[in-house]
Amino acid sequence: MKHVPHVSLITIIEIVAILVGAISGFIEARRKRMDLVGVFTVAFITAFGGGTLRDILLDKRPLFWVQHQEYAILIFVLALIASPLLRTLRQIVSERVIVVADAVGLGLFAVAGVSQAQQANMPIFIASMMGVITGIFGGVLRDIVCNEVPMVFRDGKPYAICAFIGCWMYIVMQKTSVSDDFALWSSAMAITAMRLLTWKFDMRLGRH
Repeated sequence: MKHVPHVSLITIIEIVAILVGAISGFIEARRKRMDLVGVFTVAFITAFGGGTLRDILLDKRPLFWVQHQEYAILIFVLALIASPLLRTLRQIVSERVIVVADAVGLGLFAVAGVSQAQQANMPIFIASMMGVITGIFGGVLRDIVCNEVPMVFRDGKPYAICAFIGCWMYIVMQKTSVSDDFALWSSAMAITAMRLLTWKFDMRLGRH
């Protein structure tokens, strides 16, 4: 029987995070009426921006999307499909869809970031910050390219704080007998849930 290579959970999480990040990029680019090149560019930087900055700060080479060219190819193919599809679905694509995609991406990217930082033997506080950076930076770049003040800086809701809390949740669970798989998924879901709750109930850090 042919041997099937083992795919780690963190790789699966990273792939799903890339897809979710790309989706939010596709939607925002179509809202700005960008052409195919614009759609691909915005999706690309949303999907890979946070992980790229993380790898640069961790001095990790090659960058994760350079090492796995299939990630970039996937975004390219999806851009070809998404551009005409979103043009058709533009009327039902709302801010809510972007918020949900952002929340899921935030959770997945953040736990991937903190896990990668710990594998690189970073101190735990630095590892938690790497998780936050991985979680938010793609969305920051997306909003800048789309000529918007980044969502993380303007909606007043604890966006980065949700990622920070979830990263520490993962770090603490790693110190217990909880399995790493459970720690990854539960932390990602906790970040996503916190972000969606802060949005739904309009919880803010201060006056907006």
